[in-house]
Amino acid sequence: MSIKLSVTDKVVDKWLNNLQQRPVLLVAVSSLWLLVIGWIAFGWNLGNVGLIDETEPLFAEASRQMLLTGDWITPFFNGETRFDKPALIYWCQAIAYSIMGVNEWAARIPSALAAMGVIALAFYTVQWYFAKKDELAQVTNLPRRYFTAAIAAALMALNAEMIVWGRTGVSDMLLNGCIGSTLLCFYLGYAQNHSSIVIANWRLPNKWYLACYVLIAGAILTKGPVGIVLPGLIMIAFAVYVGKFRELWREMQPFLGMGIVLLLSLPWYVLVTWRNGWNFINAFFIYHNIDRFTEVVNGHSAPWYFYFLVVLLGFAPYSVYIPAALVRFNLLQRSHWLNQERSQQLGLFTCIWFLGVFGFFTISVTKLPSYVLPLMPAAAILVALFWSDLFPGSPTITPTPPKFLRISAWINVGFLTILAIALFNLTQIAGPDPAAPELYVQMERSGILKFGGIIWLLSTITTAILILTHRYQQIITINLLGFIAFIAIVLIPAVSIMDQQRQLPLRELSALIVESKQPNEELIMVGFKKPTVTFYTHKNVNYIKFAQQALEYIQKQASQPTKPPSLLLLVEQGKFHEMDLPPDNYKSLATKGAYHLIRIPLKTAKPENINLS
Repeated sequence: MSIKLSVTDKVVDKWLNNLQQRPVLLVAVSSLWLLVIGWIAFGWNLGNVGLIDETEPLFAEASRQMLLTGDWITPFFNGETRFDKPALIYWCQAIAYSIMGVNEWAARIPSALAAMGVIALAFYTVQWYFAKKDELAQVTNLPRRYFTAAIAAALMALNAEMIVWGRTGVSDMLLNGCIGSTLLCFYLGYAQNHSSIVIANWRLPNKWYLACYVLIAGAILTKGPVGIVLPGLIMIAFAVYVGKFRELWREMQPFLGMGIVLLLSLPWYVLVTWRNGWNFINAFFIYHNIDRFTEVVNGHSAPWYFYFLVVLLGFAPYSVYIPAALVRFNLLQRSHWLNQERSQQLGLFTCIWFLGVFGFFTISVTKLPSYVLPLMPAAAILVALFWSDLFPGSPTITPTPPKFLRISAWINVGFLTILAIALFNLTQIAGPDPAAPELYVQMERSGILKFGGIIWLLSTITTAILILTHRYQQIITINLLGFIAFIAIVLIPAVSIMDQQRQLPLRELSALIVESKQPNEELIMVGFKKPTVTFYTHKNVNYIKFAQQALEYIQKQASQPTKPPSLLLLVEQGKFHEMDLPPDNYKSLATKGAYHLIRIPLKTAKPENINLS
């Protein structure tokens, strides 16, 4: 076996040496790898599934309104201002609409490109780090250099957290792309330590620091103050830890940098405040920033350990190796890190990055799974660097797996076993979905849950065999291959089934509304709020939460001297029964899934016949 592995290593090393001598081909192969994993994670079937309620259509419709009205300053949804997020995501989606048309592909492509961008920069950073490591050790270890970079990119792309938000047309992945790229550019500027750029006697920070400032401006335009506060805290913590705060202050020239940041980000904030005044300030800065950090907003509370679960599941199955990676790059060994060259402090920097994001949002009172998305690039790099220890430093050295690796590998086996069992029994574990009563029945009939269980069961068995035969190097590959198989065989079909059960009825009803809506007829949604209807009908919707309120509103409209001819109601099934409308007071137009579309002719409706009890 050792002879066979030795022959394989020599073949791989020879192939990489040939690539190294052909830089254009090397760039082409690296780009192809990044495109393949990017397409699997973010491009495959991206626009073939409808928008998902509730958040995604809010962004998609606000961007459509921006393109339609030509107002690139104030976002609107359903006839009202929308100040949840700054303008960059709306600009990106509106530009995509102008190129690709108003569709799901265009709404989601900014998220997919942001994800692929930060992954590509991480690939470059990791391979550069190992190139410098080889240079300092005076060795050439091309397999470790390129395979670790490839693993880091794959780990970053092929996890649930990145896939979900990289395929969703909201601002979270754009923020992750900006913050992740900001921190990688900061590290590259620090590690490469190039001389300043001099233009007409003006001394500027090096190119990576300049890119860092531009990306901070992008993050501020994506989600506000967190775009500078979060990466700023991480960079300051790192500078203080390595004892180079003053040195970095001189290198980065933060006053000049803040000038760049303000020049790029401030104009929109000034214009939107000038146009909307305190409405914008109260809604954006106070409610969506200060209140979200200091108190529970929209009921999004969670226990202190919430993000432990989010990272465990969101970065699964590789998350089981994060504790060992953090131990491997021990922050308590400060003297060790201070003696390292700048270029060899990537492990330290990603530790501070990971813990900084995790700690920041754990302190925050409002908690959502997407908040810790900016730590996923750090998690991927940490695990990849940890795994790189299995590549020999030179052909004469055989690495011995550390104790923490063996423990983590067996935890990996246990985790995959639990995952397989959960998929086999998902229909019993998951509760009923009122919006899609047939969802789990259709999934079970399709067989994808069994296939998913089989995929992870086979991964479990293979991983256990590799541990027992001391072939640890292949374990991460098995996890990645298992995840790719899970995407192809389970995840993509499952998303299609979910779309057919949950969102397709609303799209079909939206198409019917566009066909049948009469002039001046008001569209009312009773019992639920599904912004996809606004996006697909291009009509404003009056949302009424309770059946009693809807009855009172109908009676009020029917009592008006100059009443509209009719009302168009989209009603959730339970609320429809609660309303108990007399059959002669409405006309049923369609029933799709859990929703009814009815018309109430106000000219013939009798207010006294509407039951308000």
